[in-house]
Amino acid sequence: MSITVSVVTTPEALAQAFAIRSQVYIGEQKCPYDEEFDGNDFCATHFIAYVDGEPAGTLRVRWFSDYAKFERVAVLTRFRATDCAKIMMEYSFEVIRRKGYTQACGYAQKRLVNYWSKYGFTPLRIDKPFTFSDHEYLEVLIKFDKHPDPINLYSDPYVAMRPEGAWDEPGILDKSAERKPTNPH
Repeated sequence: MSITVSVVTTPEALAQAFAIRSQVYIGEQKCPYDEEFDGNDFCATHFIAYVDGEPAGTLRVRWFSDYAKFERVAVLTRFRATDCAKIMMEYSFEVIRRKGYTQACGYAQKRLVNYWSKYGFTPLRIDKPFTFSDHEYLEVLIKFDKHPDPINLYSDPYVAMRPEGAWDEPGILDKSAERKPTNPH
């Protein structure tokens, strides 16, 4: 069994992520459509996991000043016995760390706090549960070691222009640098 994870960079991959979320949250958990697709999808980074080439899991991360926020973690039922979630979480941790973040939070359904703890999350405020979409949640937090080579203002400019998560692979704009500038003097 082959499990791969990537950052969503195409409309097709985003549609696959939305299909997984629809099945898990709207289908299984009966979440209303407007609550699942809450207006934050186009300001987030989405990740998608494939098992033997088939879309199997997804999550999204939003970015705040000093933390990243996990949202919409979902794995299709038939892939939950695989390492899909584990590999997807580990991949996203590395992207978060590479962006320079050292902590992230998520909102775990109260019944799933132990599940989140498998990945290193701990409850942030156990005395302050809250409810949305008919489930009770707790904030959970994970802290990371600082990445040895985070992307920052002094990184090579081509690195920052590359697709999200593919910072170490030459991108399309690296190739354009081979041409002489044509801008007028």
